[in-house]
Amino acid sequence: MNEKSPYGRGFIAACIVVAAVLLCGALLLISSTRSTTNPAATPNPVQSTSAAQTDPGSVAQPVAPSRPAAPANQLGSGCVLPAGDQAIPLKPPAVDGWDVSRRVVVPRSTTAGPAKTDSDGFRRCFAHSPTGAVFAAYNVVAALADQRQSIPTVRKLMLPGPDTQALIHELSTEKPSTNSTASQLAGYRVLDANQHRATIMLAIPVESAYMSLTLTLVWHDNDWRLQPPPPGEPVGTPFAQHQDLSDFVRWTGV
Repeated sequence: MNEKSPYGRGFIAACIVVAAVLLCGALLLISSTRSTTNPAATPNPVQSTSAAQTDPGSVAQPVAPSRPAAPANQLGSGCVLPAGDQAIPLKPPAVDGWDVSRRVVVPRSTTAGPAKTDSDGFRRCFAHSPTGAVFAAYNVVAALADQRQSIPTVRKLMLPGPDTQALIHELSTEKPSTNSTASQLAGYRVLDANQHRATIMLAIPVESAYMSLTLTLVWHDNDWRLQPPPPGEPVGTPFAQHQDLSDFVRWTGV
């Protein structure tokens, strides 16, 4: 018997279903229109260049050529953050600490971000680099964890456009749930990254295995923004099941 999702229909279409259950060896991930099970193997990286993984328990990751640091990230709110190294992080990035944001443990760094936290707890201003995108991806999961703030979160988090506007309209018709379950992140894998876009796979523990979701971040208005899913699709597709973290860089604050 499937576990009933605590998420409203509209928000499931918008957000990662982090309260997924493990049943009969498959991850049951519920979208707004149907239950979706995707046992497919980990997608192949878009980039073909790779290097040996230096972190124990992780496999080779795609490598972006090292480039000089880009200009500082400057926001109208006064945020100034140097872009830093443009290489893909093949081992856990250095952190100043781990914080609990909307019940999800997320990384914090003076060099990678977030450099700003709004009064509602939304964390923003990340470095214009693959490492900054990884920090941003972890914070995406936290940002989406509180359904009571779903509409303002979508406005701040997602890339502006018709899909985001359609999502906001749908969310405005739904009553947010107050009993959703937050999940913690166990690791990441950068599938592709350049100065304008980064595709990052994240691993979440589910009982004795892991589920993965994939986020595409786009550099827009001096920060990383989440590319919204097509109408009717949940954030994070394609989903996959993994028995261990051998395909990921292990990185967690719990």
